[in-house]
Order: sequence, then structure tokens, then C-alpha cells
Amino acid sequence: MEFQDISGISLGNKVVEKEGEFDFKNVGKSKIEALKKSIEEIRFLIGEREKLSQDIFHDGEKTKTEINNFLLANEKADNSLEKQDALIGLRQKKVDMTQLQLNEKVTCWKDVALLKKELRDKEQELTEKLDRMKAISDILE
Repeated sequence: MEFQDISGISLGNKVVEKEGEFDFKNVGKSKIEALKKSIEEIRFLIGEREKLSQDIFHDGEKTKTEINNFLLANEKADNSLEKQDALIGLRQKKVDMTQLQLNEKVTCWKDVALLKKELRDKEQELTEKLDRMKAISDILE
């Protein structure tokens, strides 16, 4: 079998580059850009997750305040059994809201920890790729 030099041959709109003309500076640039974009997206997700958690916490506090105000307003009223059951139900809702807030804090912490781990991994990968590109560039010059 005989090999032929096909460099410089046109393939439709593309021309195969000759061996000495390959641009090593552009090797891996798309991967580096993808890593940078991924890092940016992870940072955005971390901020959004923390913001969501704060919103949930503040909404819970607002709801608990409304329940407290209603309980205080109706505490002095008649003491019928039905009313007492309703007030006990509202107190239970307040406890449930507090539990929801604590669960949200823990879940948010876990989510942010996972995102930060992924961020560190991507940043390390980016640093390694940039160092390799710099080393190859230094070798080629």
C-alpha cells in the first residue's frame, strides 16, 4: 500500500492544511472557552440557589408572622372547642413552617457545597489546560 500526500487538497469548502501550517495556539481554545462558560454558569447557579433559599426563608417568616398575628387576635375570643382546634392547627402550621425552613437551610447548604466542589474541579481543570497551552506555546517558540 502506498501513501500519498493529500495535504493542500480541497474538500468542498475546506482546504486540508499542509503539515507545517498547523496552528497549535488554537488547539484546545474551544475547550477552554467551554470551561470558562461552565465556571460562570456554576457561579450563577450558586448565587441563584442562595437567593432562592433566602426567599423561601423570608416567605416562611412572613407566614409565621401572619399566623402569630392571627393567633394573638383570636386568643381572647370565646373558647369553643372548634376554635381551639383551629388555633392548635395554626400553631402546628407554624411548627411545620419552621421545620420547612430548617430543611431548606440544610438542603441549600448541601446544594451549594456540591456546586462549589464542581466549581473547584472546573477551575482546576481550566488552570491545568491553560498551563499546558502555555507550556506548548513556550516549546513552539
